[in-house]
Amino acid sequence: MEYAIILLIMAGVFGLFMAWGIGANDVANAMGTSVGSGAITVKQAVIIAAIFEFSGAFLAGGQVTKTIRKGIIDADLLSGTPELLVYGMLASLLAAGIWLLVASRLGWPVSTTHTIVGAIVGFAAVGIGMDAVHWGKVGSIVMSWVISPALAGTISYWLFRSVQALILNTENPFENAKRYVPFYIFLTGFVIALVTMFKGLKHVGLETTPLQNYGMAFIIGLIIMFVGKHYINKLEIDPEANKDFHFANVEKVFAILMVFTACAMAFAHGSNDVANAIGPVAAVVSIVQSGGEITQKSVLPIWILLLGGVGIVAGLLMYGRRVMETIGKNITELTPSRGFAATLAAAATVVFASGTGLPISTTHTLVGAVLGVGMARGIGALNLNVVRTIFLSWIITLPAGAIMAILFFFTLKGMFGA
Repeated sequence: MEYAIILLIMAGVFGLFMAWGIGANDVANAMGTSVGSGAITVKQAVIIAAIFEFSGAFLAGGQVTKTIRKGIIDADLLSGTPELLVYGMLASLLAAGIWLLVASRLGWPVSTTHTIVGAIVGFAAVGIGMDAVHWGKVGSIVMSWVISPALAGTISYWLFRSVQALILNTENPFENAKRYVPFYIFLTGFVIALVTMFKGLKHVGLETTPLQNYGMAFIIGLIIMFVGKHYINKLEIDPEANKDFHFANVEKVFAILMVFTACAMAFAHGSNDVANAIGPVAAVVSIVQSGGEITQKSVLPIWILLLGGVGIVAGLLMYGRRVMETIGKNITELTPSRGFAATLAAAATVVFASGTGLPISTTHTLVGAVLGVGMARGIGALNLNVVRTIFLSWIITLPAGAIMAILFFFTLKGMFGA
């Protein structure tokens, strides 16, 4: 192909930009509950995310990635004109990167999955033809907007109600926290291990049966429970702390739990969402290097995974604070016990979705979970203005990605004289 080197460099740069956007927006979401609840500081969040997002992206992010994201485009229609797919993927990466930059600057938690999907649908429908898009897939993604926040919200609502019943509304909340929190830690370890087994390990080439997955997740949950119990047993009650806030000592127990959920959420997220940035890059690289051959799957060079991992960490470091504030502070007031319920509910929803093949967004799931925790304390606990803005930003995401991708697609087509 002509311009092969230029196209490869552009793919690398745009992919890095998109990964940066995922770090600034999506990772900030995953960390927002932990930071907003006061369980960890922004600096600790960045360190945790740097280690676990990167290892999730690098270890479980995919040796072989589906070239065409989530099967949205019919690649056979492009076999005669592979350069159109290259321009389309480049346009989609650039469009998605710009939208994530705008959203992160405004503190809107939007979905990176839906941004890149909107971009790919846009260029395919206008640049190639309406039949190039699998509209049934797009319909199921739109359905997931409602299903994933509702499901996560319901789970987090009942999880927090169980915390209220077993711990907060009892005569001796501190002792009950020490008694019951290890079980919540087990649940967290179990669910997050399942996310990793079902989502992540497929890519590394480890083929395990569902029964093996559940067995390993159970053992990992037990190990994490005993580690957590060790730290919880060291906690002593501090009579001074309860003067300002009645549950200050109880929340210390939950703060230990939140550190586990933050690490786990980061790993699960890194393994899942890095594909949004590196999938299109892998597609471009494979087409350019094979001289124009389009394959449904393409082998992923290590440098692309590295690019995704580095971009994600850089984005969080440079720009993540605003979205963290929206999720962690502006929707409803979070404490470690509330933050835990939200994070675990979000993770459980991701497990359920990956088991049933529902295309969901981590962002929508987390926002839904935070809303559920707020609802458990009554509608007055929610900042409805912030909630309204978030919902509006979700609706704008698909068309914003699509319109920009169409513009960039025709610009690239013009530049390279196709």
